[in-house]
Order: sequence, then C-alpha cells, then structure tokens
Amino acid sequence: MTDRKQSPAIVDAVNFKLHLKPCQKIVLKNGVEVYAVDAGAEEVMSLEWVFFAGNCFEEKNLIAATTNFLLRNGTSSKTAFQVNEHFEYYGSYLNRACYNETATITLHCLTKHIEELLPEVKELIVDSVMPQDELDIYKQNMKQRLKVNLKKSDFIAGRLIDSYLFGKDHPYGKYSNLEDFDDVQREELLAHYKKYYQQGKLIIFVAGKLPANLEQLLNQHFGDLAGKKVELIKTKPTHASEKKYRVTNDTEGVQGSIRIARPFPNRHHPDFLKTHVLNVLFGGYFGSRLMSNIREDKGYTYGIHSFLQNHVQQSALMISTEAGKDVCEATIAEVYKEMKDLRENLVDEEELLLVRNYMMGSILGDLDGPFQIIARWKNIILNDLEEQYFYDSTNTIKTVSAEELRQLANKYYNPEEFYELVVI
Repeated sequence: MTDRKQSPAIVDAVNFKLHLKPCQKIVLKNGVEVYAVDAGAEEVMSLEWVFFAGNCFEEKNLIAATTNFLLRNGTSSKTAFQVNEHFEYYGSYLNRACYNETATITLHCLTKHIEELLPEVKELIVDSVMPQDELDIYKQNMKQRLKVNLKKSDFIAGRLIDSYLFGKDHPYGKYSNLEDFDDVQREELLAHYKKYYQQGKLIIFVAGKLPANLEQLLNQHFGDLAGKKVELIKTKPTHASEKKYRVTNDTEGVQGSIRIARPFPNRHHPDFLKTHVLNVLFGGYFGSRLMSNIREDKGYTYGIHSFLQNHVQQSALMISTEAGKDVCEATIAEVYKEMKDLRENLVDEEELLLVRNYMMGSILGDLDGPFQIIARWKNIILNDLEEQYFYDSTNTIKTVSAEELRQLANKYYNPEEFYELVVI
C-alpha cells in the first residue's frame, strides 16, 4: 500500500526512457502509403491527406496556396455551402493547408461517422471545380488581408528575412504582392490540381480510435487514385550579399521588429540535434539566456526566442523579437553578447540539466495522445528519416556535453555570418 505520508520521489525528466509508439504501415492497392496509430480512449480520429503539391511545385506565385484553399469551395455536384454543411452535420472539422513542399487536407471526426465522410473527401480530391466566383471572393479577401498585414512591422520582417536567407525566387524566400493575386487564373489552378492532387503523390496519416475496417475503407475510396511518384524539386538558395538591413515601414512606428538569422543545414546534418540543444539553451524556452538577459534583466522586450526553422531542404537559425525602436540596436548588441559568452565559456551543469529536463519534458508532453504521436511520425517520414532519429534525439539531449556545445557555438554563433534586420 502506498504510504501517503511520504512525498513521492522527484525524478528528473532527463532520466525518463521515452518510447515512440509504433505506427502501422498500410500500402493501398495503388501503392499509396498509409501510416496509422491506433490509440486513445475516445471514439475520435484524425486523417491527413498529404500531397506533394506545395510552393516548390507551382509554376507561378500563389498557385499552390490558392488551389489548396479552394479545394472545398465546390465540386461539380455541390456548392461550397453544401460541402461545408455536410462536414458540419456530422460534427467534423475539415481543414486544408499549403506549405513549401506539401499541401494537406485534414479531417477530425467521430470514428462512427468516418464512412459517411470519406466519400466527401474523395470528391474534393477528384472533383473540385474551383468556381470563378469563389476565386474572385478569395482574391478580394486575401488582398484586403495583405493590405492590413503590410502595415505591421513583424509581418514585413518575416517576409524580408526569408528572402535574404534563401532568395526571392526560392520557395522559402518568395512572398506575395497585391498584384500577384490579380494574376492568378482559374485555368492555372485546375492544371495544378490535376497534376498534383488528382494524379500526384499522396501519403495518408491516420490516428485515434480506428475502425476495424480502416484498410478496406481507405482502399475503397482512395485505392484507385493515380498516385504517381512526384520528385521533390530542389532549389539552391541565393543568399543576399548585404548582411545588415534597416527598414522603415511606418514613420510613426514606436516598435521595431528584429530578425537575426543565418543559413543552417537540415535534419540530416550531424550537427543538427546537438545544435537544437544549444538553441534551446540560447533562446528556445522561457528560461533561456536571451530571455533572462533581454527580457528579465534589460526589459527591452516582452519576449525573445530563437529557433531552427522547420524546413525540409535547408534550414536556418533564427532569433526573433520586437522591441522599442530606441532600444533595437542595444537588443542586437545583447544578442551578440550572449553568443560570445557561449563561444568562450562552458555552460555549467546546473543550467544544462535544466535545459535537458525541459526538452525531455516537452517531448513527453508531445507524446500525450494519438494525434501528437502521429505528428511525430509525420515529421520523421516527410523528412525522409528513420524511427531511430527519435531515439538519437533523446539520447543527444541526455548526453551532449558542455564542451560540445561550446564547439558548436564557435562554429555557428559568429555574428559576421548572421543576417541582421530591423523593421520599424
């Protein structure tokens, strides 16, 4: 019997031995791969159809994103209202999103309604018509939204820093202008839709309380799609020659948006996992060096963080914050001061243990439930990694040394290699 007079022992998260719940791989009769995690106590499930139809594959700006948005805005037999009404009737939520390499359709629903909903998703994939009136409404709304966003310094900073890092013609660096929306034609959307949705590469991710006949249902509705193999279009970045930029977007602005960034290799590089630990220590959580100095001590900002961009082909190390325009330069100087300290001095074991515990605890939270578990698998699969990557990651968090972190800081935290941008 448990002695409730005694407090339970406190165990550091770094001592946890985490396991990634395996996922089942199903191959449909047309070769489409399905990855499934059958878990959870509630009768709910998620399905995500991932198409290789993102910005990398478009022939003109905005084609991929616009096509993806209009997927549920009408088929040859249903209006946009009827499509959305069907999913709402069954208490489900259908969403779509477009990224650099991929574009997705995501469905969350009660498990018992899956047989009524899959035919509707199939219809969106094979019979969306992209009505002209829906396209016109989309253009009008997006132009209005862009006009509003162009007044915001953080929006401008996000656009510009990526273009400096990767180039305006690179999928990671290009951005839209108002006239780009006027140039989008329905015929271009239909061509992209046919090539990359109706006839393109598809991967399906499923999680939750899954029905016993899941494979049969998926084969019935999606096993006859073309499912052609699509080769990822790799684009070489073209970095800007200038490293320091100061942009005035609003002459009456009182706040500056600061972005400091440098190119960085993707997840396949041997330094990636260890640099991820270094980044968390530097600016990746609330107790980081940057937060302690620039927020808590100096009071220059409400929040500052650094991160490794979640890209497939190339990545970037980014520091992002907003500060009063009179302290922007001082904020940048403090960022470089913290880099210098990491290059010259070893992290003490107490601080490093705090970072280890935070990172292991975060992973533990990310494994709480089938939707979070399938998200981990999706990240592994779409980045062409193996299951071992998860265990390499946790092992790196537990074992990377202070000396290794100092060596990485000397390799990657040199101010002259960073692009520096302030937008007011």
